[in-house]
Amino acid sequence: MKLPETTEWALHCVTALAQVPDEAVSRVQLAEHFALPAPYLSKQLALLVRGGVLSATTGPRGGFRLARPASDITLLDVVEAVDGSRDPYVCREIRQQGRGAAPPGECKDRCILAQKMRDAHDAWRESLQGVTVASLVDTLAASTVARTRASLSRAES
Repeated sequence: MKLPETTEWALHCVTALAQVPDEAVSRVQLAEHFALPAPYLSKQLALLVRGGVLSATTGPRGGFRLARPASDITLLDVVEAVDGSRDPYVCREIRQQGRGAAPPGECKDRCILAQKMRDAHDAWRESLQGVTVASLVDTLAASTVARTRASLSRAES
């Protein structure tokens, strides 16, 4: 499975915001912190707001922050907010096509490949559901958190 580059952006932004829970961080600050194009990042941040991962406020002190505690946000929440929850594997039943086509009687059950791909997708989702943003932040070095806080703090910008 290949996720778009913007999924990485969303995951890093959410994790960074978890490190500054008392701050509203602007899209420009986040874009500069990660050297990302602000207009494209805005689209991902809007998806995260729509998905209930982030909240946004306007005005001079406005910006983005987590919509709920980092301990209540999973990696799956972030991924699904920006990429959706649809199974990426689509079985087109090519086993029933071409010179090697299986007879319809052998295709009454779901294709075994589709079953195994669905099992893998479900396992991947379960794995992401088991990791919270708070648990990730807890693994970061103190220097990483300090650097993030310094970069995203309004007092420093």
